[in-house]
Amino acid sequence: MILFGRSRLKRTVDAQLDAAREGLSGVLVLKGPPGIGKTTLLAYAVARATGMRITQISGEEAEQDLALAGLHRLLLPFLSDLDRLPAPQRDALRAAFGLVADIHPDRLLIGLATLTLLANSAASQPLLCVCDDAQWLDEESLTILAFVARRLHADRITLLFAVRDPDAGARLLDDLPQAVLPELARYDSHALLARTLSTRIEQDIAERIVTEAAGNPLALRELAGDLESPAGADPVPLSERLPLGRQLQARYLRQAQALPQPTRTLLLVIAADPTGDRALVWRALTRLDGTGGTGELADLATPATTAGLLLLQPAPAFRHPLIRSAVYDGSTPADRRRAHAALAAVTDARTDADRRAWHLAAACEGRDETTAAELEHAAARAQARGGYSAACAFLTRAADLTPRAAPRAERLLTACEAALAAGLPDRAEALLHQAASEAGTAHLARRLRLQGAIHIQNGRETPAATDLLAAARAYRPSDRRAARDTLLEAFQAVLGASWLGGDVTASTVAQAALDLPAAPGPPDPADLLLTAHATQVLQGPQAAAPLLRAAVGSLAGADTGPSDVRLLLLGLIAAHELWDGEAFRAIAARTVETSRDLGALDMLRVSLHAVASVETWCGRFTEAESNFAAFRELVGAIDGSGRLAEGSDVILQGWRGNEEATRAAMAAMDVERGSERASGGVRLHTTRTALAVLENGSSNYANALAVARQGYAEDPVYYGNPALVEMVEAGVRSGDRDAAQAALLRLTPRASAAGTPWALGLLTRSQALLADDAEAGGLYRQALGHLRAGDIRTELARTHLLYGEWLRRRRHRGEAREQLRSAFHLFSGMGAQAFADRTLHELRAIGDKTPRRTPATVSELTPREGHIAGLAARGATNQEIATQLFISSSTVEYHLRKVFQKLAITSRRQLPRVPEQPVIS
Repeated sequence: MILFGRSRLKRTVDAQLDAAREGLSGVLVLKGPPGIGKTTLLAYAVARATGMRITQISGEEAEQDLALAGLHRLLLPFLSDLDRLPAPQRDALRAAFGLVADIHPDRLLIGLATLTLLANSAASQPLLCVCDDAQWLDEESLTILAFVARRLHADRITLLFAVRDPDAGARLLDDLPQAVLPELARYDSHALLARTLSTRIEQDIAERIVTEAAGNPLALRELAGDLESPAGADPVPLSERLPLGRQLQARYLRQAQALPQPTRTLLLVIAADPTGDRALVWRALTRLDGTGGTGELADLATPATTAGLLLLQPAPAFRHPLIRSAVYDGSTPADRRRAHAALAAVTDARTDADRRAWHLAAACEGRDETTAAELEHAAARAQARGGYSAACAFLTRAADLTPRAAPRAERLLTACEAALAAGLPDRAEALLHQAASEAGTAHLARRLRLQGAIHIQNGRETPAATDLLAAARAYRPSDRRAARDTLLEAFQAVLGASWLGGDVTASTVAQAALDLPAAPGPPDPADLLLTAHATQVLQGPQAAAPLLRAAVGSLAGADTGPSDVRLLLLGLIAAHELWDGEAFRAIAARTVETSRDLGALDMLRVSLHAVASVETWCGRFTEAESNFAAFRELVGAIDGSGRLAEGSDVILQGWRGNEEATRAAMAAMDVERGSERASGGVRLHTTRTALAVLENGSSNYANALAVARQGYAEDPVYYGNPALVEMVEAGVRSGDRDAAQAALLRLTPRASAAGTPWALGLLTRSQALLADDAEAGGLYRQALGHLRAGDIRTELARTHLLYGEWLRRRRHRGEAREQLRSAFHLFSGMGAQAFADRTLHELRAIGDKTPRRTPATVSELTPREGHIAGLAARGATNQEIATQLFISSSTVEYHLRKVFQKLAITSRRQLPRVPEQPVIS
């Protein structure tokens, strides 16, 4: 195949195919305007894919609102292998394609099933997947294929997309490797023109064509075709200055309009339903009396195929998408309605009800409640399959057809909810505004709650809290349960609200919660959490502590994790405010298990981060890194940009003494400070705590005090307590005892009310830092006793260090050596580098021989290799590891081979013996 001016891109495609044959994978998104040669380059890839299995689809504009239609076409050749998938993945994909009922699959579980299905096929033969005009795929299909593309690594799969540029329809592919097809150089344009023409032309005419085509190969061919058109034909004037796409479309429309009427009707039917189903097309033509007296579709299509507009093999389709647009857009509205009515009449209502409903809607001239109701049923079916953007489209069209204002507003609000579930807040906001104009004063609470949810998705927690509080107040007279749930959402917004403030504070949300009448019967975990958090905000930790303990106990003692993200977040916050590491771990770990089983990936995202955090506090940094890696893998699967994962492990990096990473996370906060989506709340205060830990560990006490003072000054509702502990140490060590006393004064009632070993250990240690010599030693020993009763090894090690420093300064060298060596062994064992170095400095000061640390071999592994090795060491199979990390089994096998090579081992049984931490010798 000759491609002019595409040598570099051909080499790129060839390299992708070669990599797949050698066991790896590759992804490439080809971008460019219509006619630039994307489809031709894909055809080149197909021709070069010798020895590979090939599956290819093209996005169809008419299918954009049919959930998973594109994915179904892509996977159709592989569906016979569904039974080889793990049961949750198999059931998710079957439910997505309507093969089973009563299963509501998570979109990313469908993505994982797609990845596994393709990887299983590629295990026996390398696979090329081609998707042309990806901007016209339905949102669900594009989301899943983008997920698969991000997870490919060693699967023997090449995945190629072609996308019109600029086109917002394929934004989900923006983080994938891109190749923009440039305009052809004049030399290549002349070469292509010469090859296209059957006779030589004068140089000045060739120059005019090349100039007019502006390096677009399709334009060159079409303009060359005009030169060779039959005598008397009306070529496209070279002087036209329409945008190239519109110019070509206008040319195609003129060609189509010159065809016989029956052939034009055939083209319109194919344009209205691009399934490629010959029997369906023929039935629709028969209903329209559009067969022209012929008995074969091929005979009727001959004028269009001769004109180069239509292809019949492997199925009826237009030669270029612009031809379809020209035929459809160039027909009269009445003709389009008749075509859709005929297609609706011949489409099977049982096996293809959604497509039939869409044709019925397109056939309507005015409002029609019967068709609107059919679209509403189609939306419900789409939503049950995880097709929320399709459900939104069905409901939006249903609203357009609804005669009465009240049900029209109801359908618009339901469409808004579907848009939010699909992660489309901008579309949701437009629908909400449209609903508001229809609803008047009706549905006020629901509209306010939706507006709050839109703000949260857009990262604007402060206005979200305002709208959610207003919604809760509007719900209160008629629906106490909805009011309570909305107040929980308002608290969730408060957790992430920025430092910029707003009219609604945690206190106003809390007061509304306490003013809400209690529901009959015993309180459930949601009731307990709402009351506990409200009491914490308004009445302080002493009054809230029993309520927080009851709420945390109801979650930690349950057989499964919390039922939704709100309860999980607020439960974890409650456990943290109590310094209850054991309950924090129990809630998070149980939620990891249940959310994996259910495919509840948003819950899994939050719980993985929580497990990683508690492992950090407990000094198990390898386990923490493993869970942070799983969190990043999941966020990468959900959000290809990875923005949500940036700085997510900052507390681990602070304890490790990783100055670069910790300061970068704090700098990112400063960058965002002036933006509309400024981050604050828990994320901000966790980052400040990590920076204060880093500074104290590095003996930069003045810096630590400056950071901790910021948290002290703001006194945030949540996650403000750790700053008090850092402020006491930094104040004492930097000589500002007044600051340390102020922090201790605020810390004392909070830690005392919590009463947990972690809380009491930090409190007595902080008291020891400010006590006189007669009391300090006893307080340090009390602190060690409290912390030994728990599992927070970071703070236990730190207390040994502080006690050892105090003993050394009072010349108790033997006791100091004992405490400092305990601190060093703990810090070095967990990998807290800055604190270990600070401890070594103290040991050297008393003449102690510096212990030697041997770096672990496992440090040679990448984070993903280390994570996979750890899971394999604990007995997980390749498929179980793949499911946890949202990759394929073949990718797991690839990484394990590299682990074995790096660690010089030959068996999974040897993995548990690999040292995972620095070794003291």
